[in-house]
Amino acid sequence: MDDLSYENLKQRIAELEQQIQCYQNFIKKIPFPFVFTDYKTGIKLEKSREKAAPIMKPIPASPAKEAELQWDIDFYRDIPFEKIETFLTPILDLVPHHIVFVDGNGIITLCNLQAANDTGVDRDAIIGKHIRELLQLPDELIVTLQSIEKKEPIYNQEVLDRFYGIINTRIIYNDDGSIKRVISMFQSLNMMKETEKLAVAGRIAAGIAHEIRNPLTTVRGYLQFLKNDLPDRIISLIDRLLIPELDRANNIITDFLSTAKPADIKMEKIKLNQFIRKDVGMLLQSEALLNNVNVYFDLDDQLDRCEINGDKNQLLQVFLNLFRNSVEAKVKKTMNVTISSKRSNNMVQIQFCDDGPGIPPTVIDHIFDPFFSTKETGTGLGLSLSRKIIELHKGTMKVQSGDKGTCFFIELPIDDKKLSV
Repeated sequence: MDDLSYENLKQRIAELEQQIQCYQNFIKKIPFPFVFTDYKTGIKLEKSREKAAPIMKPIPASPAKEAELQWDIDFYRDIPFEKIETFLTPILDLVPHHIVFVDGNGIITLCNLQAANDTGVDRDAIIGKHIRELLQLPDELIVTLQSIEKKEPIYNQEVLDRFYGIINTRIIYNDDGSIKRVISMFQSLNMMKETEKLAVAGRIAAGIAHEIRNPLTTVRGYLQFLKNDLPDRIISLIDRLLIPELDRANNIITDFLSTAKPADIKMEKIKLNQFIRKDVGMLLQSEALLNNVNVYFDLDDQLDRCEINGDKNQLLQVFLNLFRNSVEAKVKKTMNVTISSKRSNNMVQIQFCDDGPGIPPTVIDHIFDPFFSTKETGTGLGLSLSRKIIELHKGTMKVQSGDKGTCFFIELPIDDKKLSV
């Protein structure tokens, strides 16, 4: 063998040794145990979780058989938990409850979309922050932190602070016994409570419609029929007082029935900012002029191309109800109303704010209840119906009020097909 061939052979052997070393290093880094059986070479590789290096065993060769690979992956031990959370996040975003993962120090590592939207935070920004920044509660009221402190899971504990519902926690431990994650799931019962209220309202409404509406229609019809045979003084009384009062009672029943069972939603694609500027703006323009109200718009440019699915007429009714509610509370000569929009995750947030006297703290928890009103002539159905319309659009409606005015917060889902625009 000449020197050149010998050098080539040495180089080839060195390359093969490097490749073998690379394969060995790779196998050592594989975190889970496996068994690889290569029938063509007659070699079996077995790697356990306890040892980094695999064991090589000879087996009877069988060139006709295909190689086999078997593995045993423990997701909690063999895969970095951050990878698992990344995988779980889009799945947990579909869950309509609050799901939050924290580490042993209460730092958030996962927050699903429902929890972020209901607490009004940016989901990406809250990751890495303490859970108190998400819930805006003192530590002693946060059940998840209690679970960390006691190192015990919580089962179906009722929460009665600013959130109302049931919370469960589960704990995942590291091999050394320290806490790797506390998984907490909060199920809000507010919607269930509202559903029960509306069920009662529906039964009452059905009774009212049957027992009162038909007699009212009968009385109104007979008054119209008989008034031509009565003196002018009685006719005037019928036209100016009796028939209008019967119509007002009938309208109250109609509104109450709408609250219990609103009309069917006729969905269409709505460009949100355009809808607020043109449709809502035009609707409120004349009302604002008549009532000495200034209406301002502060709309997020990001929403110019975003669409929602909605019924324009019913959404216009919501804004009209809110506007009239503000006007009826007006005490100053001039009132300012601001309608703003912004995007949060895959939701649009709309604020309808006035600078009126505000809602007293003693009644603010009841303003969405059917028939609750602080006005002498009010039916107490406008806000209840408005929130029901928003909920039928898969959204939420809340209120905050103080000395400087009242703000209604509406959240609606952006059309999924437009999220990438």
